[in-house]
Amino acid sequence: MTEFLVRHFIKDYKDVEKISVRTAYGVLSSIVGIFCNVFLFVVKFVVGIVLHSVSVTADAFNNLSDAGSSIISFVGVKMAEKPADRDHPFGHGRIEYIAALIVSFLVLEVGFTFLKDSIGKIRMPEELNFQMISVFILVLSVAVKLWLGLFNRRLGEKINSKVMMAVFTDSMGDAVTTGATIISILFFGVTGINIDGFVGVGVALVVMWAGVGIARDTLEPLIGEPIDPEIYTRIKQFVESYEGIEGTHDLIVHNYGPGRSMASIHAEVPNDVDIEQSHEIIDRIERAVAKELGIFLVIHMDPVEMKDNYVLNIRKQAALILEELDPDCSLHDFRVVHGENQINLIFDMVIPIEYDEEKRRILPERLAERLKEKDPRYECVITVDYEYVAKAEE
Repeated sequence: MTEFLVRHFIKDYKDVEKISVRTAYGVLSSIVGIFCNVFLFVVKFVVGIVLHSVSVTADAFNNLSDAGSSIISFVGVKMAEKPADRDHPFGHGRIEYIAALIVSFLVLEVGFTFLKDSIGKIRMPEELNFQMISVFILVLSVAVKLWLGLFNRRLGEKINSKVMMAVFTDSMGDAVTTGATIISILFFGVTGINIDGFVGVGVALVVMWAGVGIARDTLEPLIGEPIDPEIYTRIKQFVESYEGIEGTHDLIVHNYGPGRSMASIHAEVPNDVDIEQSHEIIDRIERAVAKELGIFLVIHMDPVEMKDNYVLNIRKQAALILEELDPDCSLHDFRVVHGENQINLIFDMVIPIEYDEEKRRILPERLAERLKEKDPRYECVITVDYEYVAKAEE
């Protein structure tokens, strides 16, 4: 069904890097979500009234809020499609995250409202009307929510959309809570004991937890999150694949919405190559990255020594000592400047960003001391640097 909808309603559905195609995926997800959730709201609301069940009614209004969420997502996706202008030179892509954040608040509000209703139902329980047809209708609801969740997950994976993955999580939570509601009704039918209020509390808490999860997932890109290790590796390998590039470091990626990123990176070039030749290579890489990876990349050239064995040996010594001190650290931009009575070793030292101030101070000091033991003339000029990349999942 998913592939059928994608093929028939999204033009150029394979070209997921295009903003217009990403928008079409978002619109399809929103429309399908609105249709499914309105249908489920009507069904559950009728069942909840018939059964006098607060947990079923809570579930129904949760679906209604999901339909409202789909409408907000639709508006957000369409607004995010707007091109860059004078006031927003990097486009409007982050509106999609803001829309998802609004959705999370709606989900939290629904969960909190029915938490209060469920507690009231525990204090003053109402009699349930057990009907098997109602159970079948709720089972149908679970099936629809499972399909809707998997539908959004597949679309989200196709276009790498955190918003759609959040919708997938929310839908799975809805399926679980509706399943719990079914259990409470069956339990009443078998035992005559009404646990509806307690199940309603569970439903409300799960709904609220889903809202917190959506808020967390959408706040991260708004606040500023580290680079995904896969994207980090992809950009580095792409740049380093060009002849004339000896290495890269200091990669920073700024996200301005799904499919809208700009980045900067330092590329090491041999210091004995003509600067115009290196500059031509840099220009070619920047154009290729924009075309093939869809990222606006700015490359800074760092000339490095490739032939002077004296400099290379000192750098090797420094790298080995740093490996002993802390294998999670590294160095780059290594230069040697000779003075009358000393030899200046000038380089950047990359330290994990999560290290505290003491470690950031002690590690460069220890490295400088160890190098001075090799030659008392060595004077280190160290710039502490960080990598803005997320830790890879185990």
